Amino acid sequence: MEINIYQVDAFSDKTFGGNPAGVVLDAEYLTEDTMQNIAKEMNLSETAFVTIKDDNLFTVRFFTPACEVDLCGHATIATFYTLAKLGYIKPIYNGIKTVYQNTKIGKLSVDIIFRDGEVDKVFMEQATPKEIKSITDMSSLTKSMRINIEDIGVLDNIIYPEIISTGLPDVILPINKKEVLDKLDIDMKELENVSQQLDITGVHAFYLPKIDSKFVYTRNFAPLVGIDEEAATGTSNGALIYFLKKNNLIKDNRIISYQGESMNRPSTIHCQIEEDMERSIIKVGGNAKIVIKGTIFI
Repeated sequence: MEINIYQVDAFSDKTFGGNPAGVVLDAEYLTEDTMQNIAKEMNLSETAFVTIKDDNLFTVRFFTPACEVDLCGHATIATFYTLAKLGYIKPIYNGIKTVYQNTKIGKLSVDIIFRDGEVDKVFMEQATPKEIKSITDMSSLTKSMRINIEDIGVLDNIIYPEIISTGLPDVILPINKKEVLDKLDIDMKELENVSQQLDITGVHAFYLPKIDSKFVYTRNFAPLVGIDEEAATGTSNGALIYFLKKNNLIKDNRIISYQGESMNRPSTIHCQIEEDMERSIIKVGGNAKIVIKGTIFI
């Protein structure tokens, strides 16, 4: 069997930027074991496997090298950029075309922004935010992150970390100095243990330069699912904008997350939150670029 696969840098329009994801566009007849082995072989943080239902509906499954996950932001952006770029999704000249993906957490919309007939950006809807748990006993978390309790917060405000999910449960961890964020030296084994205890995917650490900032700096660590650090995480940044909004740290409904600097893979993640009939609708999006096309022989 020959399987075409693409490697796509998501949340960047430049090669060697953003977060690379694998994309397999014709996965209908692949077994779960085969998908897992392909993801392991690609050795990217996630590989997406697509079954095309019709022009506007696609079933997508996401695998890390270690396991399947319910949803992945950057792999969604990579997938739908590729589908649109290669003509699987019919283009419009200017405007937004909305299609849908079936995922393990349900049917979610994906907005593809076209400009002059070309794909400009892709935005994905995320699951309705769930506030799972506020973390007041931070001893295990700070030990695994190798930071002090005094390093946690926003500016001079004490803001407790919280587990929030917009598809995957993550600890949203406020760090009050950028130099602390930049120099994080994680005990990955300890963080893996903490992640198991808290039943989370990983930790999304952030530094907000000021209240109502238009941008935020982020880093993401998920050793439990085989990802020590990730250059861009869509679901985590969706949870982050919800956290910022609920804690009155931003007034605007949009913010840009800069991630991946520490990995020399700068990523720009556009985050937005909308209120619709008392429900928060979270979307994240950005650019992407196909960098490799190849064939896997099985």
